[in-house]
Amino acid sequence: MSEIRHADPLLDPLFGSDVAAAAFTPTARLQGMLDFEAALARAEAAVGVIPSRAVPAIAAACRADLYDLDALGAEAALAGNTAIPLVKHLTRSVKDADEEASRFVHWGATSQDAMDSGLVLQLRRFIDGLDADLAGLADGLAALADRHRATPMVARTWLQHALPTTFGLKAAGWLDALGRDRQRLAAARARLALQFGGAAGTLAALGDAGPRVAEALAAELDLPLPALPWHASRDRITELAAALGILAGTLGTLGRDISLMMQMEVAEAFEPSGPGRGGSSTMPHKRNPVSCAVLLSAAVRAPALVGGLLAAQVQEHERGLGGWHAEWQALPDLARIVAGAARHARETIAGLTVDAERMRANLDLTRGLILAEAVTMALGERMGRMAAHARVADASRRAAEAARPLRDVLAEDAEVMQALGGDGLDRLFDPLRYIGSAGHFIDRALTDHRHGRPGQRQRD
Repeated sequence: MSEIRHADPLLDPLFGSDVAAAAFTPTARLQGMLDFEAALARAEAAVGVIPSRAVPAIAAACRADLYDLDALGAEAALAGNTAIPLVKHLTRSVKDADEEASRFVHWGATSQDAMDSGLVLQLRRFIDGLDADLAGLADGLAALADRHRATPMVARTWLQHALPTTFGLKAAGWLDALGRDRQRLAAARARLALQFGGAAGTLAALGDAGPRVAEALAAELDLPLPALPWHASRDRITELAAALGILAGTLGTLGRDISLMMQMEVAEAFEPSGPGRGGSSTMPHKRNPVSCAVLLSAAVRAPALVGGLLAAQVQEHERGLGGWHAEWQALPDLARIVAGAARHARETIAGLTVDAERMRANLDLTRGLILAEAVTMALGERMGRMAAHARVADASRRAAEAARPLRDVLAEDAEVMQALGGDGLDRLFDPLRYIGSAGHFIDRALTDHRHGRPGQRQRD
């Protein structure tokens, strides 16, 4: 049983993950701001802006468990943000220990500095935890792709039988997209930087010492130092939101494919089974795709949250009104649902049941029609593509109407037999002979996975 305490004990265990639950608790939000305040005191003391003797009392008071969350929340409802009452309570706490030190709490900073920098600390920890799940998912997909590189199955376009492919190539496609998602998240994480600009982004309260304090503060928090404060430039936040939204779409595609493969009429792959998993309250035989439902739910919900964060990017002058506030709940909500989907995806792929025999049987449902293109290409070398297409199309129509194998109908055509022969027809109706470059594509996806470079391939 998880030791993480979920905000909604009924639904969060289904839709969320321990990674997000730990990163976005009220306590974590508060501690992020307090970590900023403690680091600010150390940085300012290091460059001589405040006395060094003030640091211990300030740092000792920067513990979230010392503060009443309900009281802070009630005061934030009047103040307009959580940092204002926090700084007041922090100052009072420091004063109880060292009245002189309390004069230097939050020196030269503004509430948005504490809130944004605290959020950045939360987000970086969250992304690291999320990527651990994604790395596990990627390893599982790579193993599937390699194991099933020669497992033939139906490729479906517009939900209809198209051509043969392999399950390994399908898994490699999921893997390749996931690799790009991880790169986007890593790039967004790298641009999450220190926020420190004071009241209007000029650090005027610190005089000439502002840049030196900012540099020391960035080092204390192990955060990148941006060229200038970004109070109203929210592209860092929207970049992360967009990356999470795209990841939700990738996971949703995975969920859609597996749920369609789980349909009893298809029955090619199944989520892991176990007591209490995927059952029905009334139908004992059901094996529902519960994880796929979570993946698809996240893909449905994420675009609206991303859209809201994109709209919030437009802010006024040096510090915005309302747009910044719109981020406070939307971004954690987005992170929670995407992390939950990632957890379900990792668990699903780790325990996925693949029915290779059913995949092969489904290739035969159309009695060889799925290989009509293969015959057309072979005949086209003898009689031209258009003539071959017409000949095979007519044979396909007659085979479908009579519910006969396409090979048998083609074998009755003397010109086809003269061009291809019986052995040639047999080879053309072997699905593993018409999977094109599937093996090559799988190898490239696996190589990229091993080297962590999806989307950056050089010419072979």
